[in-house]
Amino acid sequence: MFDYLANPARFMRIADRLFWPLVVIATALIGAGLYYGLLNSPPDYQQGETVRIMYVHVPAAWIATLGYVALGLCGLFYIVWRHPLADVALRAMAPAGAMFAFLTLVTGAFWGKPMWGAWWVWDARLTSMLILLFFYLGVIALANGFDQPERGSRPAALLALVGVINVPIVKFSVDWWNTLHQPASLLRSGGVSIDQAMLVPLLLMLAGMHCYFAVIVILRMKAILAERRLTSLQLRQAAGDGR
Repeated sequence: MFDYLANPARFMRIADRLFWPLVVIATALIGAGLYYGLLNSPPDYQQGETVRIMYVHVPAAWIATLGYVALGLCGLFYIVWRHPLADVALRAMAPAGAMFAFLTLVTGAFWGKPMWGAWWVWDARLTSMLILLFFYLGVIALANGFDQPERGSRPAALLALVGVINVPIVKFSVDWWNTLHQPASLLRSGGVSIDQAMLVPLLLMLAGMHCYFAVIVILRMKAILAERRLTSLQLRQAAGDGR
């Protein structure tokens, strides 16, 4: 499957077909999620209106963690098989994932201030998410820290792969340590513990923001491929002029 998609021209054709449907789906789902979450869902009996932050915070956290898993897979494919498209996907995902990791921390701070009385605490979940953001930033720095972009591909892929070890720490930190952060409400052994009035808009936001993430990645991958094609043409032209 990856070999089939690894051809840049074939990927561009598939991406062009998927782009606008994903834009429409993401817009519709996020719009519906925000409407039902902010205007129609009830306040929580403990958290009050502050609970509405979760409609952005939870999807952002999911994308930040799952996005890093995808980043690690791209790193693995590049290190083992040297697929150029894996490198392109890694470079495209890292800034998008970093944005969602940052959004997770910011919305968590806005939730934490009224709930805990502080914008930040060195809680296991918060600290591991901050480390995940640093891994994202490290991958971005390595990928773009060389005069020749291809020189940063392998170090960035290695760091992306190493950073995957932090993902289960983010996920299970509330189970492994005594933390202030509330435990999981969706993926838990006892089943979903959220009322349907809150669950529906949350699921809408989860689906919509995942589609939005895909839109960002496709746009960035197309831009990187176009930039590389332009650079290749310029080098070819320079070589032809030098003869």
